[in-house]
Amino acid sequence: MPDAAARRWIAARGRWVQAGLAAVLGAVAALGQAPWELWPLTVFAFGGVYGIYSASSGWRGAAIIGLAAGTGYFGVALSWIVEPFLIDMAQHGWMAPFALLFSAVGFALFWAGAQGIAGKLGGGALTWAALLTLSEALRGWLWTGFPWAQPGHVLISTPMLAWASVGGALPLTFAVLIAGAALWHLALGRRRAGATMVVLAGFYAAAPFLNRAPAPGKDAPIVRLVQPNVPQAQKWDPAYMQDHFDRQMEFTQAGVPPDLIVWPETAVPALLEHAGDLLDAIAGAARGAPIVLGVQRSEGARYFNSLIVLDGQGNRTALYDKHHLVPFGEYVPFGDLLSRFGIRGLAQQAGYGYSPGPGAQVIEMGPLGAALPLICYEGVFPRDVAAAPGRPDFLLLITNDAWFGQISGPYQHLAQARLRSAEQGLPMIRAANTGVSAMIDAAGHITAEIPLGQAGYLDAPLPPPLAPTLYARSGDWPCLLLLALMALLPAALHRQRNRQAHVGL
Repeated sequence: MPDAAARRWIAARGRWVQAGLAAVLGAVAALGQAPWELWPLTVFAFGGVYGIYSASSGWRGAAIIGLAAGTGYFGVALSWIVEPFLIDMAQHGWMAPFALLFSAVGFALFWAGAQGIAGKLGGGALTWAALLTLSEALRGWLWTGFPWAQPGHVLISTPMLAWASVGGALPLTFAVLIAGAALWHLALGRRRAGATMVVLAGFYAAAPFLNRAPAPGKDAPIVRLVQPNVPQAQKWDPAYMQDHFDRQMEFTQAGVPPDLIVWPETAVPALLEHAGDLLDAIAGAARGAPIVLGVQRSEGARYFNSLIVLDGQGNRTALYDKHHLVPFGEYVPFGDLLSRFGIRGLAQQAGYGYSPGPGAQVIEMGPLGAALPLICYEGVFPRDVAAAPGRPDFLLLITNDAWFGQISGPYQHLAQARLRSAEQGLPMIRAANTGVSAMIDAAGHITAEIPLGQAGYLDAPLPPPLAPTLYARSGDWPCLLLLALMALLPAALHRQRNRQAHVGL
């Protein structure tokens, strides 16, 4: 049979050749992520990874294939992770290759564990795809989590994004993996795999009819997104700070005043407690429009990455402190000890890092409704959105993506913002320092944007929210339970058949 012949051929290549091929396929699979968005390559590449896994010997061989594929995948998908270390080459440049290597291998360990368990259970495509998807869920939770560049994120640019309103990101990852495995079986003559492809094609065809977002009405509030495009290396340089502040002021006071103005993360060049004159000037430039500002503040020895809202009279009406901080970026675990070796958070401005805020909150924005504020990294986590004490009318994300460079990081961050909107059925206002600033509707579609690397402002109507989606009401638990069932049941049936065959002998 072609299937058996293919397994024998792969097995004959030896473990190191198999691992090398898996690493290459993993790297190819990463090209489905933004900005490349070659998602069919991702499906085909995972089909190859599954084929090598299915020919591996024992759980150790399966784990090695998972480790190799994951290292190749994350090495390409997260290549932007070196960018923050290159901003100050003299102090942090030496860390860049280690950051990428440790990240790629560290995240690949999740895949190694999943494939090792799948190999131990003896399950086929369902077990393999379900366990890998569960490993991605685990990657998004452990050690504060990092659910960036999940395989399913390659579908954000496709109509399949609509299914996030039903099950979130995890079903998208499972769809990519099971499609790859089905293609492998089809290529080897297993016609039953065609049924899987037909089902997936049906989901793809039905996606445009899900979660349709209405266009903004004629009376929709107009929101101005301010994008100063400040390079990170200049952001806190006194020689440039005044010019950058003046640029934001120019964009704020241009044209007809909108209903809301939004500046990006850490846009105010002073600590909040020392920024009184700056805030008065900003409020004057806004000419009666409320304004959202990213600012840093301190309480004694503690520093916070914050968002404030000023009303039309310049009074502060809301304060939000970022609570989900970036490890080794905004704070350093065991910072007092590691600071002795010169290791400090990249984004901190004083001390050994930021302090986390109390948690998610919903703030009232007058006629615009209620907003759930998110600062940069928090937009990556569906649980940070789900943690809101009440359902908002829109998501409000401010960020400084200058840390992520100009190649892939900012586009991947934007894609995940679209995913958050689709999951919840909520529009999003996204103001980014260097871009991409965007207005996103409740189905995750971008309705207006300022391109990456450009300075400017954009006035766009705020789209209306949808009713709470199924995912907004249930979260990840139904999907996690279904994945666990799909992982264990086929493996249990496989073992039962093997026992019966053994008894028959």
